[in-house]
Amino acid sequence: MIILKHILVIAAILIAELTLGTGTVAAQEADVRVVIKDHKFVPAEITVPAGKKIKLIVENQDATAEEFESYELNREKVVPAKGQITIFVGPLSAGRYSFFGDFHKDTAKGVLIVQ
Repeated sequence: MIILKHILVIAAILIAELTLGTGTVAAQEADVRVVIKDHKFVPAEITVPAGKKIKLIVENQDATAEEFESYELNREKVVPAKGQITIFVGPLSAGRYSFFGDFHKDTAKGVLIVQ
């Protein structure tokens, strides 16, 4: 009887760890989409949670290429015309991380707000 109780307790602990572990992994990543249209980022401000890996999908709807660049995120990647790219960043600390389109610096500006 005592052995059965111990087995049940161990099984409950293992189930809890597996369940929490799966939830933790799923909660560690966040997908975010931003569009380049008329040489602007839409939305220009993106809010994401702190401490999570971010999968940033950048879609370019313009007929010309653009370069996604961010000094704070240490990222630089060309987005082909009518194409898209994926950029992974983080986990990030709370703060503001600016980015811009290197080919249209005057209009293509944005910020990743991490809270």
